[in-house]
Amino acid sequence: MAAIRNTPFTHKHIALGAKMVPFAGFNMPVSYSGINDEHQTVRNNAGVFDVSHMGEFILKGPDALDLIQRVTSNDASKLTDGKAQYSCLPNREGGIVDDLLVYCLEANKVYMLVVNASNIEKDWNWISEHNTKGVEMHNISEKTCLLAIQGPNAASILQPLTDIDLVNMKYYTFSKGVFAGVPNVLVSATGYTGAGGVEIYFEDKDGAPDKIWDAIFEAGAAKGLKPVGLGARDTLRLEMGFCLYGNDIDDRTSPLEAGLGWITKFTKGFTAREILEKQKAAGIAQKLVGFEMTDKGIPRHDYEIKNAAGEVIGRVTSGTQSPSLQKAIGLGYVQTAYAALDSDIYIAVRDKLLKAKVVKVPFLG
Repeated sequence: MAAIRNTPFTHKHIALGAKMVPFAGFNMPVSYSGINDEHQTVRNNAGVFDVSHMGEFILKGPDALDLIQRVTSNDASKLTDGKAQYSCLPNREGGIVDDLLVYCLEANKVYMLVVNASNIEKDWNWISEHNTKGVEMHNISEKTCLLAIQGPNAASILQPLTDIDLVNMKYYTFSKGVFAGVPNVLVSATGYTGAGGVEIYFEDKDGAPDKIWDAIFEAGAAKGLKPVGLGARDTLRLEMGFCLYGNDIDDRTSPLEAGLGWITKFTKGFTAREILEKQKAAGIAQKLVGFEMTDKGIPRHDYEIKNAAGEVIGRVTSGTQSPSLQKAIGLGYVQTAYAALDSDIYIAVRDKLLKAKVVKVPFLG
């Protein structure tokens, strides 16, 4: 077993009394004041997530875009400087190696890929294997800090710390500049919570982590800014219907089954394009749907989904009691015949079948 790793902020979490858990090989805060409280803080005000466990790769050179185009499903040629894109890495069978963000630092020349913590090595090896044209690749995950300050008031709370125009930053764009006196900070708006806000990438050097963390909490002290753990990150993303790798998408699920057809562009060549084109033409056998519980009970990962006759028609991938909606919600794969809105489905909870209804995603209107 590899030793559990700390982020540059682990000492801050412990000092604040966070409940710590191992996650993707890192010692991470799951909650501070409680998941519901932290969730509502982000939805209504602003909260700070340490997401420094995520992976970052820099791809450089005249063939950097060509490599990205071949390994990702979305069309990165559409990106201009300062724009980011959600995408995925399809595997040879049409499953998903990982989902990721592609940041265009310099069009056609320099890109940053942001990948899931549990997949850093797997993704690096996969992309390296396809790097047949000598693209310069740097894994900067170890030295990169990442804080996500999410919520409707996040940008205005942080604005005094930088000249970058945070308040008017458009979704899926980014800018580089000085933040809290630290140079070369990349600030983006690609949030995973659906509540607005920004993400801050910076190098772990010259005391930058403490400097930036302290400045953020000083700026937010009178405005109710709170630290937030992975528990609320999960409930927030689930309310938006955002996929979590390892739960809702993995090596065996295709982007089309997962409702990610919008990031699967058949206008270019990429891994497993032919498989996915055939799948699209033939129609998918299963589909990821959102559902809310009609009966009382909370759906959990891997619970069976059944029809009224008690036949297994799928499985739950994510489920929780939604703090915003005050009802139990979930995502799961079901046979396509049961994927239409308002379809009745049943979640097998122990020896009971609890009724649920397929609903539109995101759960929050």
